[in-house]
Amino acid sequence: MHRKQLLTGFFILFSPVSLYSQVPETGAGTDWPMYRGSLDGSGYSALAEITPQNVARLETAWTYSLGTAVNDRAAAPNSQATPIVVDGVMYLPAADRVVALNPQTGAELWRYPVTGGRPSRRGVAYWPGSGDQSARIVFTAGSRLLALDAATGEPAAEFGNNGAVDLVVPYLSVPLVYENLIVVGANTPPGAAGGIGNPRAYDARSGAKLWEFSSVPQPGQTGHESWVGDSWVDRLGANAWPFYFTMDRERELLYLPLASPIPFAYGGDRGGSNLFANSIVAVDIHSGDYVWHFQTIHHDLWDHDPPAPPTLFDIEDADGLIPALAVTTKSGYLFILNRETGEPVYPVTERQVPASEVPGEKAYPTQPIPAVTPPMARVNYSPADLVSAADTSLEHATACAELAQANGVLVNAGPYTPWVYRSAGTAERTTLLFPGLGGGPNWGGVAYDPGSRLAFVFAADVGTLGWVEAAGADAELPFQLSGPRPSSFQVQINGQSLPCQQPPWGRLTAVDTESGEVVWQQAVGISESLPAGRQNTGRPGRASALVTASNLLFIASTDDNRFRALETGSGRQLWETTLNGRGNANPMTYLGSDNRQYLAITATSELVVYRLP
Repeated sequence: MHRKQLLTGFFILFSPVSLYSQVPETGAGTDWPMYRGSLDGSGYSALAEITPQNVARLETAWTYSLGTAVNDRAAAPNSQATPIVVDGVMYLPAADRVVALNPQTGAELWRYPVTGGRPSRRGVAYWPGSGDQSARIVFTAGSRLLALDAATGEPAAEFGNNGAVDLVVPYLSVPLVYENLIVVGANTPPGAAGGIGNPRAYDARSGAKLWEFSSVPQPGQTGHESWVGDSWVDRLGANAWPFYFTMDRERELLYLPLASPIPFAYGGDRGGSNLFANSIVAVDIHSGDYVWHFQTIHHDLWDHDPPAPPTLFDIEDADGLIPALAVTTKSGYLFILNRETGEPVYPVTERQVPASEVPGEKAYPTQPIPAVTPPMARVNYSPADLVSAADTSLEHATACAELAQANGVLVNAGPYTPWVYRSAGTAERTTLLFPGLGGGPNWGGVAYDPGSRLAFVFAADVGTLGWVEAAGADAELPFQLSGPRPSSFQVQINGQSLPCQQPPWGRLTAVDTESGEVVWQQAVGISESLPAGRQNTGRPGRASALVTASNLLFIASTDDNRFRALETGSGRQLWETTLNGRGNANPMTYLGSDNRQYLAITATSELVVYRLP
């Protein structure tokens, strides 16, 4: 494509203009109309009333309880929701309902009680209407896709069966709405039949199903040959489970992050690279037709899928603009690709990795590893990395030494270390996997600041202990993953989980998208069970950051129940407040009708909204 065309594409991507949708992109700077603010997934807002100079003056404007009354007590919903704000109204799910709120006061405008299962605890989507059909709020509740009138909260009678469509396969997150399309993913339930991981699209007006993409390629489709023999038949997994989706409006490409095969730890029954598992796949938004793919892990044994869709932006070079995207994997890596072709913008090397010793397992001999951008999380371990008393405390170091000794020889040969094989009568060996099964970066996604052109990734560092052993006589496969209980490489000290390798245990990384290099890394989160002076360890988390035009990053995520503001250019912390629960959600911001900037975060069982005095 000609460079001038790419330049035009940049402005289209951030433009509020659309033939069908009146939902503005985040760059318009007032509303927050979708889960990450805009189709590009950047988590960026052009609002700038809250600045590094006044952020410490933030105060609570209002709160809203997300629980449900049970025996006069609030049942914790464990919410991960990011609310949306469209045309001066806030919409979000609570434990047993979906509500519309006044975004300046938190007062309820309407509520819709959800029966027959809880609404998604992650968020809702907005469809602006078409013709004589009014705007709708769209959300999932298990295997149902529901649509409500945005003005009244009543079911949209023209959609499916009185406002509900049976998805058959559940999706637990936020649908993507584009023009008259609703895209949903799939959460693979245990023990279900194959072919259920497929993302699907529905008509926003009628609820009719429009297309379905085969995440495990069927005969005659691209990638089918990557499953040896009949291993593709009824294959579980490779499902699209992310909290949200992203797409390129100009090219009308939808980006699907697809998960690991099931089961993941033993792949002796599925030789080959196993497309489209652990891949980003670009499809035509209108038809679901395949355009390109990039596989982040071949023949996954670690459940290290890309947990979030890519974030879209452009990279300026000497010749013009490169349409780019950034995607993380739970394996700790950040890939920066050309979003039009799927080709890496910066070199990615197929690096040789350790072989598996499990009978029948043929681990893939190489894995793609970025050559320029270092990993966002720990990807290796040696005995010298075990935490010491000088790092944290004598009590912690002693407990960790005992944990390490109890698991025999700890095996880690670097990135993509396979699970060791334990057979009867052999010496005890245990794989110590980094990142662990919980992953490094997770579902929060990559935040992007178009001003500094920095991408921000939060990652956790908690290892997993495990091995593969013979399965029982009645098992479908001969081998299974096993390990100690609990399997995490951490101990409990004074009621707090403390990882057993040297800190940091949670960090935010800023990457220059125009070079692929790290600009800064900052530990985020404190371990209060440790002595004073040793608490700045960073803490595990899964959510991501909000970026604003005023050189601020807002992030909760960590399990120390703090909400923080950091300086975009340096990572320096500027503000901190303690929440009543964990802020295990992505923050958002919006402009109220009073022309004041508001900042919102979900903290387990309540929504907390801040503003300046």
